[in-house]
Amino acid sequence: MTAIHLLAIDPQNDFCDLPASWHGRDAASGAAIAPTLPVAGAHADLQRLAALIAAQGDRIDQITVTLDSHQRYDVAHPLFWQREGGAPVAPFTPITAAQVRSGEYAPCDASARGRVLAYMDALEAQGRYTLMVWPVHCEIGSWGHGVHADVLAACGQWQARRQRAVANVFKGMNPWTEHYSAVLAEVPDPLDPGTDTNTRLLDALGQAELLLVAGQASSHCVRATTEDLLRHLPQRVPGWQPSRLVLLTDCMSPVAGFEAQHAAFLQAMQAQGARLAVSSEISL
Repeated sequence: MTAIHLLAIDPQNDFCDLPASWHGRDAASGAAIAPTLPVAGAHADLQRLAALIAAQGDRIDQITVTLDSHQRYDVAHPLFWQREGGAPVAPFTPITAAQVRSGEYAPCDASARGRVLAYMDALEAQGRYTLMVWPVHCEIGSWGHGVHADVLAACGQWQARRQRAVANVFKGMNPWTEHYSAVLAEVPDPLDPGTDTNTRLLDALGQAELLLVAGQASSHCVRATTEDLLRHLPQRVPGWQPSRLVLLTDCMSPVAGFEAQHAAFLQAMQAQGARLAVSSEISL
């Protein structure tokens, strides 16, 4: 049994509204690299999370960090799509299966139409998300894929003090399905076991007497992961109760335009028995 487990969901540069002095730098051109999908408030959120790790790390027994990990060619990136007539699709464009069937949108690779329609039908049937075309983000190997500097430093110091490694969970490598949740993809690909239920992660998190959850964004990856934890853990871990899970509400923020989903998520999780807390007021 792990006493206290911290789950930091996607605390990555591309999701942070970093000040210019924190931006990356392209080694070849010297140009600044800005976050591609910054969430308002995320930089301060993750600084608070880093402060919690630094101040109370001796009481945290395990840290798991999930990493959104994408290719440039991805069903949720602009490169995959075109409008009728071949015009490009802008980021932050939602696309429905009906719009693909009508010809308003189409995959740039015409041979992908059948596969992507089957995916979109399954996604929409679940009712949680509509396919969204996001800016290219968390591209594997890029600066934006990396962990926020303060969180990375705090995790490094924790490893030195506790003499144990941070566990990392990579999600989103499969370009044919969105993978908001660290537990499983929105629509698992039967040809890719990495998109199916991550039983190893569930077993590790299920052993915690207290599971702290923080990260980005509360409207999407934090929400989907937490919903899946509350769905799967009671079935997998005998006696597991939602009261073991604590959402650090000042260490997460929603994507702009999804504030209502953020509020509904917190309300729903609290109604199911999870707890809400502020990092500066929690004593481990």
